[in-house]
Amino acid sequence: MKTLGVINDPVFTGRSYNQFDRFFLRYIKDERDLPFIYLSLQITFTLLPLAISLFFLPLFSGWWWAAAAVHLYISNFMFKGPFGLMLHCTSHRQFFKPEYDWMNKYIPWVLAPFFGHTPETYYSHHIGMHHPENNLEDDHSSTMTFQRDSFRSFLAYFGQFFVRGVYDLLAYLRMKNRPKLAQRAFIGEVIFFGICIVLLFVNWSATVLAFLFPMVIYRLIAMLGNWTQHAFVDAEDPGNAYKNSITCINVNYNKKCWNDGYHISHHIRPAMHWTEHPTFFKKTIDKYAQNQAVIFDGLDFLQVFSLLMRGRYDRLAASMVNLDGTTFANQADAEALLRYRTRRIPFRQAVPAEAVLA
Repeated sequence: MKTLGVINDPVFTGRSYNQFDRFFLRYIKDERDLPFIYLSLQITFTLLPLAISLFFLPLFSGWWWAAAAVHLYISNFMFKGPFGLMLHCTSHRQFFKPEYDWMNKYIPWVLAPFFGHTPETYYSHHIGMHHPENNLEDDHSSTMTFQRDSFRSFLAYFGQFFVRGVYDLLAYLRMKNRPKLAQRAFIGEVIFFGICIVLLFVNWSATVLAFLFPMVIYRLIAMLGNWTQHAFVDAEDPGNAYKNSITCINVNYNKKCWNDGYHISHHIRPAMHWTEHPTFFKKTIDKYAQNQAVIFDGLDFLQVFSLLMRGRYDRLAASMVNLDGTTFANQADAEALLRYRTRRIPFRQAVPAEAVLA
């Protein structure tokens, strides 16, 4: 096990701005989100032209395969994570100022489809269902009823989401009397697949590579992320954010993907700016210790998922942070807690406790 040392995850530090920065700062609400501008521009001037070129280059020619290879690399290894978490951050906190609200459509409606996101469904699912329900019974992406150290269970979880995830989301939003969110998700889904059907007749290979394949990959990664973020759930208190989520600190993933590793504090304060999580974590460390929160130092979500699927509780426990030196008696105690929190949890009639507030 580890003791808590220096945290090197990114926080906001003021700096001088050049003329380009100052130009864009006129439009965005929070100067701390300036990196999102430059990420959006990078994607716009690299991935989009590559995707479009696939429709015009001679099919399966040398140039086509070269463009396809570069497209796959840029989409899946350079930008998929940063873009997905930029979409996440801008879903929780409006990116552009109210007077430029139309610009807020650019990320979900123009850029997102090139990463396999159907417009508006992410927002409707994440903001409209996942956070209000907090991985509990009415959250159709809840991990509770699955054995969370079983790859077979994960495949069932992913299959359930892939086949009927949108249907369940729309049913949930209608049940909760949120028709506007349901309408937004439905329209986004229909427009995305409607355009893809048309494009399949234009160039099926480019359509599959630019839109449909990224959609499958995105939905797999989204469910893998949610599974890992909510893999360790206390059956006695499943609504407690300290006991149903995890935190990953001191990983490159946090630098690349806007501190997404801080999932506990994200569920406690969903609208907290991504640069504030490391500071908030240190200020509220006593609550993490009181609740035996699962904190990994040096492991990101993908590494946690891999170790979990292989049953390597020894390595998981070795990377856990023993906050005050007495939160866990020893590594065996930490392993036992991890094993307990991955067990299937049947849904109960009673409403579980609400998430603990900071």
